[in-house]
Amino acid sequence: MLQFSFLLLLALSPVGFESAKVTGPWDVPALQKAKVEPSWAETSNGVKQVYYSGENYKGKPTKIFAYYGKPEGQGPFPAVLLVHGGGGKAFSDWVKHWNNRGYCALAMDLAGNGPNGRLPDGGPGQGDEEKFQDFTADNLKDMWTYHAVAAVLRGHSMIASFSEVDRNKVAVTGISWGGYLTCIIAGLDDRLKAAVPVYGCGYLHENSVWKENRLDKMEVARREKWVRNFDPSSYLSGVTCPIMFINGTNDFAYPLDSYKKCYDLVKEKKTLSIKVRMPHGHIWTYKEVDAFIDSQLKAAKPLAKVDALKVIDGSAFVKVHHAVPIKKAMLHYATNEGPWQKRVWETIPATISNDVVSASNDVVSAKLPVGKPIVFYISIIDERDYEVSSNHLTMPLPTVK
Repeated sequence: MLQFSFLLLLALSPVGFESAKVTGPWDVPALQKAKVEPSWAETSNGVKQVYYSGENYKGKPTKIFAYYGKPEGQGPFPAVLLVHGGGGKAFSDWVKHWNNRGYCALAMDLAGNGPNGRLPDGGPGQGDEEKFQDFTADNLKDMWTYHAVAAVLRGHSMIASFSEVDRNKVAVTGISWGGYLTCIIAGLDDRLKAAVPVYGCGYLHENSVWKENRLDKMEVARREKWVRNFDPSSYLSGVTCPIMFINGTNDFAYPLDSYKKCYDLVKEKKTLSIKVRMPHGHIWTYKEVDAFIDSQLKAAKPLAKVDALKVIDGSAFVKVHHAVPIKKAMLHYATNEGPWQKRVWETIPATISNDVVSASNDVVSAKLPVGKPIVFYISIIDERDYEVSSNHLTMPLPTVK
């Protein structure tokens, strides 16, 4: 009888045990249902200052400062949550960028600051000491990552209550440490309809700018505890919304080996845009980010979808599905040895061949250089100048017989 009941439970359950979402230290349902009341302050150039409640820090209530703006008109409008990176703050110009594109937008400060410096009731700062400090079960919720993620989810709950916001069309994008946070948030918050982490990823303990000076210096048990709770690799397999990963080949902080392991955790609905030597900074003008979110929240024509990279007889191949014709394709390659940040990338043209089955598909191919160990990938540019790419692969040294 017990066995029958167990089998019946499995049959009726909408998901299997293995598909349960990892939520770490966050009470996600509570954060999603939280009634977060805004406290409005000054308005400048159509962007409002707003304060809202955060999580308790060291046993005391906190406030989060943010900028919020909406387009002209009544709406409801789609909305974007804007997550700054290390050394950053809530940027009103970032909010205005999205308002001008027809979105409500909320950019929150994640370092316990207001518009003029430290808040008396702000949460933890965002220095490396706060990010990588030791913690126990008793003070786990005093960690910076815990507060930053909760601040974004609370911000989502707040704007979802605004009459001008279409609560069913909310996206998140973050830059650098904000991209790191976006990876975690996308794996936690199933209300989101799109996510774009810029630069940021996980597997920081395997390769990142923080590996040597921070994570390698931790005792093994402490490092494993940090990774389990606060590395995006613990959460990315829970992503259900469409997600785009955008990064540069030589990024100083988030190298492509850790990056690939992260995007490989997302099995569906992912788009890659890896650009050769893309600069790192608080840059919110990458047009692919705008176009991707438009395609998910405004039904705009999507970016091209690039299938997995394959190698056949010394040539690299990808199949590309597109709503807008491709005008250019390239193979990018570099040595597969040495630090990612120092690799010298070369680019050669790739061939675009029409798919005989469908006019909206193409096959892109390029002959691989011979006699050298390389890492390589293919990227395409459509007629709107939007660039997307394949995953990267590594070709080892030829076998000596």
